[in-house]
Amino acid sequence: MTDKAGFSIFNPQLTDVQEFRHNWGWFLALGIILIVFGTIAVGSSVLVTLASVLFFGWLLLFMGLIEAVQAFWQRKWGGIFLHLLCGILTAVVGLIFVANPGAGALVLTLILAVLFMVAGLFRIIAALMMRFPHWGWLLLSGGVTLVLGLLIWRQWPVSGLWVFGMFIGIDMIFCGWSWVMAALAARRLPA
Repeated sequence: MTDKAGFSIFNPQLTDVQEFRHNWGWFLALGIILIVFGTIAVGSSVLVTLASVLFFGWLLLFMGLIEAVQAFWQRKWGGIFLHLLCGILTAVVGLIFVANPGAGALVLTLILAVLFMVAGLFRIIAALMMRFPHWGWLLLSGGVTLVLGLLIWRQWPVSGLWVFGMFIGIDMIFCGWSWVMAALAARRLPA
């Protein structure tokens, strides 16, 4: 049995679409909230960067402590020393990030810049060597990633204070707009 659009009544995807259409207002509200908070995050990117590093530091600290304690629960395992050492190292890095989030942000930003530069170079090389259909898009993507890495690195250490907060804010804005657009599209679906 099918409807006018050719969808089966027993199609679970159709039920999901109808549920999405029914709740379009909530998704619109979510999108607007993300846009507002993303704009605030971009405006106060230093604060958001430090808060992100603190959050990451606490996660590492607790994860390291749990891993170290868990190593003692498995005493018969041959890799207990390595397991314990990894847990202690993770906890120490987390403690350093919590104790000094500014230095943690600098380190993470430098790692991010190097990652962007290396990933951009790899994409450029892959695009030039493989030349698959539409390889120009990969070349462009690699170029943009490489330039972003170079820009972050050239502005380092100052960029360490704002890059993560800016990236989080931009991501929230784009995610919010995607929810707004999806909600408006769902609203126009037939009942």
